[in-house]
Amino acid sequence: MIDNLGSRVVNAFLLPCGDGYVLIDTGYAGGFRRFRKKLAKRGIEPGQIRYVFLTHAHDDHAGFLNEVLEATGADVILHPGAVVGLQRGQNSFEGGCSFFSAWLFCKVLALFGHGDHRFPAIREEYLDRLIPVGSDRFRELSFPFSVLETPGHTVDHISLAAGNALFCGDAAMNGFPSRKRITIWIENTEEYRRSWEKILETNPAVIYPAHGKAFRTGDLKKYLKSLDRVKLRPL
Repeated sequence: MIDNLGSRVVNAFLLPCGDGYVLIDTGYAGGFRRFRKKLAKRGIEPGQIRYVFLTHAHDDHAGFLNEVLEATGADVILHPGAVVGLQRGQNSFEGGCSFFSAWLFCKVLALFGHGDHRFPAIREEYLDRLIPVGSDRFRELSFPFSVLETPGHTVDHISLAAGNALFCGDAAMNGFPSRKRITIWIENTEEYRRSWEKILETNPAVIYPAHGKAFRTGDLKKYLKSLDRVKLRPL
């Protein structure tokens, strides 16, 4: 069963995992109380969350990670490069907006005081609970899902494959102000395209993005050529 405990802005998927759950991303800082209420409504105790799968270290994905770790005994599965971002507590500004509408959206966010994209840095006492993909600790885990490296949006971006579903974080989007399933911020367009091609090779039946509703993999094939026309607009 796939459950979404996120907000109207960003999804936070909860998947059964053995005798507990894996949480895919968190959300913006300040969202933990609402998240906790949604857990309680479903009769789930925070301690039942065994893992947090962090698709990448951005403010809307790791905003209340510290609070989740404080309330649970969960370990965090992440890309090795995401550790630096968590310690910095701020998004990288490498790259640019993929469309003019996305650029305009980011400018509006800045006008409302959200342009610095900061979030609470990972607390030092939780560093030993970070398990980078590819590390010896990760290989020793009995983690029941597959991990797909999907850089482009960020260099540290990973996706989670569970059966015929792929939880792609921001490797694709399906909501305003994105277009044609293309995420609004891209660090590297060549890597981003290769990640779409990798997803198409994996061929999941359904893709669950961090923003917007789930969609079929055929959408990426349909819009793949649109990536050739993307020209990044730095902020």
